[in-house]
Amino acid sequence: MTGAIHRSATKGIYDSLMSVKLDAIFSALADPTRRAILAMLLEDDMAVTDVAEPFEMSLAAISKHLAVLERAGLITQEKRGRLKWCKLEPHAMREASVWMQGFGQFEPLNLDDFERFLAAEMTTVLRDTAPIRED
Repeated sequence: MTGAIHRSATKGIYDSLMSVKLDAIFSALADPTRRAILAMLLEDDMAVTDVAEPFEMSLAAISKHLAVLERAGLITQEKRGRLKWCKLEPHAMREASVWMQGFGQFEPLNLDDFERFLAAEMTTVLRDTAPIRED
């Protein structure tokens, strides 16, 4: 009997931790700026200043977006010399993909399709945030 109780308690803790991780992932993906950042990082690691360049917001605001992505496990950041670099962690998407597959309506995450989706999102975000030029 105690084995069953232990397994039940362990499953409850696992489910609770998984819920927290999934909440962080989906919350991070809910923002178009963060999705655009992920799309940019599909190409290669980038310095924080390079990540910030296409956006019309402060470096502090970009840093906050990067912190959300890092807490969700979607990126890592590391110091290289004087610069802070960001790296995509695509394996973090696997947990969300597995969770969605449980509903039977979603196929396994296809990273090529996901890359195309993020690229399209980035194009939209950059187009929508580009300054309007008056000639």
